[in-house]
This record gives sequence, C-alpha cells and structure tokens, in this order.
Amino acid sequence: MANEYLKKIKRFRILVMGRANAGKTTILQRVCNSTDKPEIFDGNGNKIESDIVQGTLTRGYHDIQNELVFQSNPGFVFHDSCGFEAGSTQQFDQMKQFVADHAVTTRVNKRIHAIWFCIPMTDSHRTVTAAEQKFFNECDTGHVPVIVLVTKVDALYLTAIRELLDGGLTIAEAKAKATEKQGELLDKWLGHIKHELEMCKFPPKGYVSLQKMHQVDGNCTLLMECTANVLNEEGLQRLFISTQQSSIGICIKYAVNR
Repeated sequence: MANEYLKKIKRFRILVMGRANAGKTTILQRVCNSTDKPEIFDGNGNKIESDIVQGTLTRGYHDIQNELVFQSNPGFVFHDSCGFEAGSTQQFDQMKQFVADHAVTTRVNKRIHAIWFCIPMTDSHRTVTAAEQKFFNECDTGHVPVIVLVTKVDALYLTAIRELLDGGLTIAEAKAKATEKQGELLDKWLGHIKHELEMCKFPPKGYVSLQKMHQVDGNCTLLMECTANVLNEEGLQRLFISTQQSSIGICIKYAVNR
C-alpha cells in the first residue's frame, strides 16, 4: 500500500521558511542549477504572470499556496512562507494551517515532504528570535522533517575581521586569520542555535550551514545529504535523490548503500 502511494508522487515538494532577506531564492537557484527566477503557479496549477506577483509583493501580500518551479529542474516544487518575525498572528496561523493541511492531505501530489527553515548570519546577534521559538514550540509538522539552514555565513567574515582588528591585529594580520576566526564564529552561533531549538517542543531534525550561495557554483551538497538522511521513507528518499541535480556523489553513495 505504501509503495503504491509513493508511486503516485511525481514531484518533491519543499516548504522554505525564514525571515526576509535570508537568501532563500538564491539557495533554491543553487539547488536547481539555475540563475533564473522561478515560475510561479497558483494552487490549481495556473501560471501567475511575474508582474502580477511583483505587484502583490509590493503591496505586502504573499500567498504560501503558490508553487515555485524552476524550469531547470521541474521535479522540485517549492512553497515560500514569508517571514512572520514582525509578530503577525495571521501570517503564523496561515503557515501553521498550510503545514497541517499539506502534511497529511489525501492528494498525495500536494503533500510537502520537507521543510527548510533559514536563519541568516547577517542577523547573527538575533539568530533565534521569538518567531523561531514560536514555530518550533507550536508547529507540529508530524512526519515532515524540518532542517535549519544557517544562511549567509559569508557575512561572518567581516565580523571576524572587525573582532580581530579590535583585538589589536593589523589589517594584514586580521586578513590572515579571518577564515579561521569565521569558522570559530560559525561554530559559536550554530551551537547557540542548536541549544535554543533543541529545548523546543518540536526541534528540527537537522542543521546545515551554507556558504558562497551567491556564487553560481555554490555547493549545496551538504544540504542535499542532510535532507536525504532525515527523510523517513525510503521511497521519498529515492525520489529526492533522483530529483536533485547538485551532487552525483549522493546518487552514487545512495546506490552503494542500498
């Protein structure tokens, strides 16, 4: 019965969450090996013209039901949840209802299979806010795994430079030690994020830090591996691995381990 259900799933569906300017679209472009913007469809599969989408965004309207699809890899369908850090109860409730509906819907091709929750290091002083705590304490995603994506890690490089200069180093000395210091800062903030979220009622299933996503050749292999590893059904794991185009190595690794 389970195998029959999995055979009906044609595309892998992911909900992408996080505050504004967390680098979500850029990550999706890297995942789908694209530099183009995604095409957007409504919940019934009708394409929405880009000028209409832009107009609604300008007016502050955002529809989580819309499907984002890249022509370079139409096997992925993404839903983008606008940030609810401003404290909007309505936005949070809409997101929560969407997760509840799409985690268990009988329309198998509308089910979400994973959630990527982005936390940017451009706001490293506020990595886990009330919004993150509210989501991980109140939103039961059931069998749908949530992965925290620590994004825009490159922003920590300038923070590292500043701290080294404040410590008395010259600019040349600071640049020589900046990469190592950046790594220390990342470990510090990732440890803080894990500590805070693991105390929540519904903690994430995995954590991934992403760097250089603004580069066309940015590597998201770690994200692909983490997502594949937390999927709790072999059929879904197989669908995800066959859909992703970021790493041939993952396909080989999975084939060897079967």
